[in-house]
Amino acid sequence: MMQDLSLRVVIVTGANCGIGYHMAAGFASRDAIVIMACRNVEKGKAAREKLLKKYPGTMIHVMELDLADLESIGRFTDEILVNYKNLDILVNNAGVMIPPKSKTKDGFELQIGTNHLGHFALTGKLFPLLKSTPGSRVVTVSSIAHNIGEINLNDLNFETRKYKKWKAYGQSKLANLMFAIEFDRRLKASGINVKSFGSHPGYSRTKLQRHSIIWRLLNIIAMRAKKGASSTLFAATSDMADDYVYWGPTGLLDAWGKFGKSKINEKAMDEKVAEKLWELSEKLTGVNYQF
Repeated sequence: MMQDLSLRVVIVTGANCGIGYHMAAGFASRDAIVIMACRNVEKGKAAREKLLKKYPGTMIHVMELDLADLESIGRFTDEILVNYKNLDILVNNAGVMIPPKSKTKDGFELQIGTNHLGHFALTGKLFPLLKSTPGSRVVTVSSIAHNIGEINLNDLNFETRKYKKWKAYGQSKLANLMFAIEFDRRLKASGINVKSFGSHPGYSRTKLQRHSIIWRLLNIIAMRAKKGASSTLFAATSDMADDYVYWGPTGLLDAWGKFGKSKINEKAMDEKVAEKLWELSEKLTGVNYQF
């Protein structure tokens, strides 16, 4: 059971549907001040109305955030820094999965640009507020697909190699987990009282799979999105999560079952690659973390 979150400020990216919606619901049920950061504001407002019917009187706000646009990220973070004195929980959840080849507004391959670089920039710009909030937490949602990922530091954006959507997705999800682990390492080394976790929803029924007919059919055996959100809610709120960095389902293939300490592919533990990815991410986004 989650602790009471009264007056705690929580940001969830991609909160209008899927596991993001159920994360927002979980936080709202504990009286948190929930900021639903959504690319589509109208869908965000519709989701907010549903939540308010379940949890009347809860403070829920919808704000526009397009993680595929660094200018949008800047506008969002500027507004947060002006209007809020604390940020207790940041959930980096929004993402895209196996779309046709396309680019972000800033010219990044869409999946690495949205899933990793967008959240890297968002977290970095909000880092001053996180540092000034005692016991704040950042949870970055990865995937079991991190196991098939390879970080290509020489061609992160598929500019010279042939684009393969699953390779691009796996790379972005591996980058998510490497960011969560490397962020945790740097925070501990600096003695900063912010905690970083990775999580994953297993194989949950969401709209992420809309680009694949086969995966839409497999939704028949997928877990409900509400259950998929439970590992992230745990990492974001429970002191019992503090002794491990990556939480998710632990059943068959880590895709189903009860959540717990999820297996981390050894590629995600490569500190040298993680450091280089961090440096490259700072260079590409123009966002530098001050530890």
